[in-house]
Amino acid sequence: MADFDTHSVFNQASPFQDVNLFACDPALQEAVAREGAGWAGSQLYALGWDLGQAEMQELARQANAQGPRHQMYDRGGRRVDEIEFHPAWHSIMARMISEGVHASPWDSGQPGAHVARAAQYLLFGQWENGAQCPVTMSFASVPALRQAPPAIVATWLPKLLSRQYDAHSRPVTEKTGVLIGMGMTEKQGGTDVRANTTFARPLGDPAQDAWEIVGHKWFFSAPQCDAHLILAQTEPGSSRGLSCFFVPRFLPDGQRNAIRVQRLKDKLGNKSNASSEVEFHGAQGWLVGAIGRGVPTILEMGSLTRLDCVIGTAGILRAALTHALHHARQRHVFGKPLAQQPLMQNVLADLALESEAATAFALRLARCFDESADPAQQALGRLLTPAGKYWLCKRGPGFGAEAMEVMGGNGYVEDGPLARLYRELPVNSIWEGSGNVMCLDVLRALAKSHAARDALLAELQLAVGRDPAFDRALSALTLSLASPQQDETMARVLAERIVLLVQAGLLLRHAPPYVSQPFVASRLPEGPGGAYGRLPASTDFELILGRALTA
Repeated sequence: MADFDTHSVFNQASPFQDVNLFACDPALQEAVAREGAGWAGSQLYALGWDLGQAEMQELARQANAQGPRHQMYDRGGRRVDEIEFHPAWHSIMARMISEGVHASPWDSGQPGAHVARAAQYLLFGQWENGAQCPVTMSFASVPALRQAPPAIVATWLPKLLSRQYDAHSRPVTEKTGVLIGMGMTEKQGGTDVRANTTFARPLGDPAQDAWEIVGHKWFFSAPQCDAHLILAQTEPGSSRGLSCFFVPRFLPDGQRNAIRVQRLKDKLGNKSNASSEVEFHGAQGWLVGAIGRGVPTILEMGSLTRLDCVIGTAGILRAALTHALHHARQRHVFGKPLAQQPLMQNVLADLALESEAATAFALRLARCFDESADPAQQALGRLLTPAGKYWLCKRGPGFGAEAMEVMGGNGYVEDGPLARLYRELPVNSIWEGSGNVMCLDVLRALAKSHAARDALLAELQLAVGRDPAFDRALSALTLSLASPQQDETMARVLAERIVLLVQAGLLLRHAPPYVSQPFVASRLPEGPGGAYGRLPASTDFELILGRALTA
């Protein structure tokens, strides 16, 4: 009987690894330099090389394949509520913390520190996304923590800003570094935090001493963090007393705080990260800010976490694009590489334009935070943060599905990263305020004063005269914004147009014409449509794809 070779493997693309994620991305390099963080280029180059290595990609796979486990009791029956992670998780966290992505804008003193951090965060978004949750919350908590009692600030802030990741479950005095999470939503309220029923009563001086807290949180993010910022009522039956509290896992005397983890959430994605439900059985917390000012305190944090939703989504879009394009360059169909098939080129180029526009928008938004001392930049950031979170995050799942389809069955299986990336994309849209919440926030920013509108129009005016379609779209937006009262039912359309025009303006001013012109032509006259691959036939697909992923 003849011998048969039944399993010769050919025409399979190699994994996208052992690459420099920063060096292969001209759009990111240009945005870093343009928005004021050129000084960080060498650091970002080194980070891009590190994160692109095969062993780093394997850590991400392991951390998601073997997610966290809840250990409720120790062997002696004592309630401990420990969260156990795979060693890969701790390696990922240590890498992020060592880079300072949780803290650098608060202590670097460098101009452009938010932009540099945004570039770091975007690169980390191409690596592992679950670990970005506790990093983001720790980053966003710093301005709020500074409003806590002086003893809390003096003890906790230096260790929050530390570049050492300390995973030990210990009191803060025994640790080299700490992380801070959040707990806002409850079963009955969700986004409507004023419906919260968790109650706090003072145990001494309300401004300095501990409060006793009784209640629950339906989503308590990263219960392994050393402390959490939560909302609780301080006046029974009234939302007027909704206040922010700092609740540590360990009390100053070394005892565990009365925070009971009920269970870990079984989520669609974000598998490496722990999210939980908790109850407070007379837990102790310390007031942050003034009594009854919990919502403004949390909103300040929310602007920073929403910024990271924008940047993180841009990172995932970039990752999905690079894996798909790398595959298409190696996979042959009908006698030539998939990336040379005309219709596939249109799809890939459309994805590339979306990714570059997301990157440009994210880093421009980060500059608003760097320049927040300028009232115009502060107002622009106030408007673009919710608008950007709405539109970029809303585009994410469709983008991920399209990138997965490029790879066919190889993209749909768990062997590769596309399935994990696809599951990650919805969380940035849902977390920290869903789409409708963001669009209503856009309306609030516009209604509060003319500053946000004026700052937006000033930004867009910088691109006037470069493309007639852009100029027409800007005229229409300007007319719409002149109305003293925006129609709430059209808030999604308004947020979309704002972001598309900002993206188009950035590309017209800073990207090559072969990038900016098809972006404007495919997005501004009639909107982007429901699928990718709708670029004009005159588009220079080869140039776009060459820029999207350089050798």
